[in-house]
Amino acid sequence: MMRRKNGNKRYFTRMGTRKKVHAFVRVKPTDDFAHEMIKYGDDNKSIDIHLKKDLQRGVVNNKQTDWSFKLDGVLHNASQDLVYETVAKDVVAQALNGYNGTIMCYGQTGAGKTYTMTGATENYKHRGILPRALQQVFRMIAERPTHAITVRVSYLEIYNESLFDLLSTLPYVGPSVTPMTIVENPQGVFVKGLSVHLTSQEEDAFSLLFEGETNRIIASHTMNKNSSRSHCIFTIYVEAHSRTLSDEKYITSKINLVDLAGSERLGKSGSEGRVLKEATYINKSLSFLEQAIIALGDQKRDHIPFRQCKLTHALKDSLGGNCNMVLLTNIYGEAAQLEETLSSLRFASRMKLVTTEPAINEKYDAERMVKNLEKELVLLKQELAIHDSLANRTLVNYDPMDEIQIAEINSQVRRYLEGTLDEIDIINLRQIQEVFNQFRVVLSQQEQEVEATLRRKYTLIDKNDFAAISAVQKAGLVDVDGHLVGEPDGQGFGLGVTPYSTKPGKKSKSKKMFKEQLGSLARKEGAGSPVSGKDLEVSTSKTQLTPSSKEGDVKELPLRDRETSSIEPLPSDSPKEESRPPRPSTPPPKPVAFEDFKNERGSEINRIFKENKSILNERRKRASETTQRINAIKREMDMTEGALNFQRSLREKQGEYENKGLMIIDEEEFLLILKLKDLKKQYRAEYQDLRDLRAEVQYCQHLVDQCRHRLLTEFDIWYNESFFIPEDMQVSLKPASGIRPGMVPISRLVALGEDDQDKFSQLQQMMLPEGPDSISFYNAKVKTEQKRNYLKTMMGLQQGHRK
Repeated sequence: MMRRKNGNKRYFTRMGTRKKVHAFVRVKPTDDFAHEMIKYGDDNKSIDIHLKKDLQRGVVNNKQTDWSFKLDGVLHNASQDLVYETVAKDVVAQALNGYNGTIMCYGQTGAGKTYTMTGATENYKHRGILPRALQQVFRMIAERPTHAITVRVSYLEIYNESLFDLLSTLPYVGPSVTPMTIVENPQGVFVKGLSVHLTSQEEDAFSLLFEGETNRIIASHTMNKNSSRSHCIFTIYVEAHSRTLSDEKYITSKINLVDLAGSERLGKSGSEGRVLKEATYINKSLSFLEQAIIALGDQKRDHIPFRQCKLTHALKDSLGGNCNMVLLTNIYGEAAQLEETLSSLRFASRMKLVTTEPAINEKYDAERMVKNLEKELVLLKQELAIHDSLANRTLVNYDPMDEIQIAEINSQVRRYLEGTLDEIDIINLRQIQEVFNQFRVVLSQQEQEVEATLRRKYTLIDKNDFAAISAVQKAGLVDVDGHLVGEPDGQGFGLGVTPYSTKPGKKSKSKKMFKEQLGSLARKEGAGSPVSGKDLEVSTSKTQLTPSSKEGDVKELPLRDRETSSIEPLPSDSPKEESRPPRPSTPPPKPVAFEDFKNERGSEINRIFKENKSILNERRKRASETTQRINAIKREMDMTEGALNFQRSLREKQGEYENKGLMIIDEEEFLLILKLKDLKKQYRAEYQDLRDLRAEVQYCQHLVDQCRHRLLTEFDIWYNESFFIPEDMQVSLKPASGIRPGMVPISRLVALGEDDQDKFSQLQQMMLPEGPDSISFYNAKVKTEQKRNYLKTMMGLQQGHRK
């Protein structure tokens, strides 16, 4: 068993036995099958190819004309049901037991890979491997009531060596800002930025599949009208937890269903322009895939070139990794395509040389492990209590100590330190640990009391506070060796006061007032460290500011709500058809109609716009007031700094006094230093408030612009449809109808019935007697078609507005 760790989770992988990759061949049905050149074995596991000798090369012609390929199965004229039963059913079934699986379709363009993998969505019987695998997964989940199984899916497209998320068009996903990348970790290879979607039922999984299929890139050439121009990997992630609480182990697995783009000869396909560029990328990636397969089949090769292209890198786990690997090669049966058929069969033969090591992926649930350990701890305590009672140890308590017991131990420790208690009785190990802990608590409290006593008498500066020491050195309050100036009391603490007898002709304030100033300094230094004035200069030209993480989060909450309400579609407030006033013969002027719109249908948007604008004005006013306070503080700082420079110059002219090598300053200069420090602190706080307010102003301005744009857009739609749509078509815009105003352009507005619903009902009546399990399939298909029609309508609406 191999064990891997990742944070709080533990991953265990059982070492499995090595096995060969299974390779199958499916022959595309054709009326022009080359019976003389292609022969099948009696066991349907081999295929022989025979080419006639080219007599134009002469009598001596050593070119090979016969090939024989041994495979795991040959599917000729096989139905979709038989293909799935033969190729994919066992792989999907083992996935729910914890084994990873990969099914890959390979072959030349037009050979039927996409039909084999996805099938035809128009007919339920012709569905491919992918929808059948989803059905099997959910059926097996229903058969396992003892396990809670979750299913997630993702759909990756590799187009021209770029990664794309085929499910990014969903409204709750959206396009990724950063490009997707392939990342490796101890658990395997995954695509960073690829969305993974939770599916609780079969219909949701089909909807995601059909959504991704509509986003695939296809093109047309002479070999295939609907040729896939990209490699696609549909992944099903399965996670199974036992419903038994004592079972802390659970399994995970994933099924990769790979639909490769077809290789093509440019001479036959006749590709040009963009299609030619796509074909170049496709052939290049398939060539790198074949190189990786050859390296995996060679036991002497140490390095496998997985990183040559995005396809091989994304399939690193599947190619020779910890999974059940199956290759389905699609070939033509026509003589004109025999060279491509030989190339595909060679690839299948090389793939059979690759070995994999399937193993169960087991993980341990940390929450269940904790619960099981707690249960085991209770049992061990009960067993220990029985042993103590048998040994006559009845006073032993193994539970954690409560507050009363801790307080009692604290009292014993204090009495022991004071000398009133000779010794502390030892009961158990937990009590010994708590005694040492209380010693630490008492020591910490005594240190705090000593420091508080010193702070009441002196002004203390932390030796590690380099900013404070630098500021005091610049002010001349401390020498280069770090000794403080003043009258030391023998302990080296505090800022002293210059003796009255040594001050040069200055009238000093009373010692009592000065001590009060020192006390205020101590309280201020406890609140924050001083900073230099250079770091706090304000630049009023800055416009890009970061929002505050303290007060801004609370203030922005209603603004975000308003932003959400301004983006979501608003319900129509227009009156019913019976109370609608008659339409005027000529449309009213737009300014007049705009006022009516703001009072009726656009009242909600207009209200949000006014609220956001009032908030914006309030934030601007507060920012202006803060700027004025900052300017006032800056002027006071300049005046204080000028007075301080004057005091320093005056001290230099009168002569500097020293006491035991320490520079001495008078009380007035010292108070100026304290005042300047306090002003800088206020300056910094006001500047931070200004930054927060400017960020809020910028955010509010964005909301106001957004609401204004929405208001004008809705007014244009309302104005056009209220005064230009013919009255006989107004019935389509009733509130009960399925058309929202603005959904359909004026030039294309028609009364839509329930055509989709009728089609769906007829489809159910026709198909359900034959396949009762097809309900989810057709429901997802109809929803996808409805969404596609809606998007086409919206695109037409946008084009109509542009015109």
